[in-house]
Amino acid sequence: MYIIHVAAERSAVTKKNSPWATVYMALVLVLLYLPILVVVLFSFNSNPGRTANFQFEGFSLQWYKQLLDPVTGYGAPLRTSLLVAFWSVLVSAILGTLGAIGLVRKPVRKSLLGRAGNVGLTLGEQVAVLPIMIPEIILGIALMALFVLLGVPFGMMTLVLSHVVFCVPYIFITVRGRLASLDPGLEEAARDLGATPLKVLTSVTLPLALPAIISGCLLAFAMSMDDFVISFFVNGPQTNTLPLKIYSSVKVGVPPHVNALCTLMLATVFLVVAISQLWQAGAHKRQEHRDKAGRVKKLAAKMLTKPTKS
Repeated sequence: MYIIHVAAERSAVTKKNSPWATVYMALVLVLLYLPILVVVLFSFNSNPGRTANFQFEGFSLQWYKQLLDPVTGYGAPLRTSLLVAFWSVLVSAILGTLGAIGLVRKPVRKSLLGRAGNVGLTLGEQVAVLPIMIPEIILGIALMALFVLLGVPFGMMTLVLSHVVFCVPYIFITVRGRLASLDPGLEEAARDLGATPLKVLTSVTLPLALPAIISGCLLAFAMSMDDFVISFFVNGPQTNTLPLKIYSSVKVGVPPHVNALCTLMLATVFLVVAISQLWQAGAHKRQEHRDKAGRVKKLAAKMLTKPTKS
């Protein structure tokens, strides 16, 4: 994405390269989104063959209806994935938010590279984001070995705990960025007015960090629903997740009902993103109105207190 951004900037500066830049961007967009469009298209294909045949014979909604059929067996994996994602995000939201608040307010200045100061991530922050920098296959094997060593039976518990490990960093990063940009004077003002630390947390810090918490939770939920590698190592015989079920169905080509399932998941993602964007836009507009009202009140108070000339 950085290369695309640089190419776009150069094309804006050099007008003679703009046609080639347009072609380049068009090719990149086709490469990125053509596979998704193929999946959506073949989800309406009346041909009962697998997508590997690439034969579109007509429009049909039968594969969406087939998803509700118990024979396809997607109901139980979907429920398992939703439950795992829900509990993982719930636990990760608590741990990631509190961890971000603690490390932003009381940072550890040293880093894993042995440098001190405010540049980059501190030691605590580097440790918090380490799980998403480790390759998933290594993390999955390590978690599997840990559960075997502790004698924990594989099932829902191991799935939730494993997903919490890689969900916490996503929430931590988003909340940390939000808290780092806030004015510490807001919390200090609340404490000066007699608010207890718990009151400051619940009435000042958490409401201000709420947009970042929601964004982090949505990202963590998507990553949990999408995870395959780690779930492959820690799932139990009765806890097959949706990605594992899809993987077992596409070994010899993609069946049409899998295309329908992927299309529904894609539509759900677009819907959630749209709702999130609308909510954030509304919150930003409401904040602008509050700021404007505050400035008007300050100006009115200043005019009322200004001494008049006799």
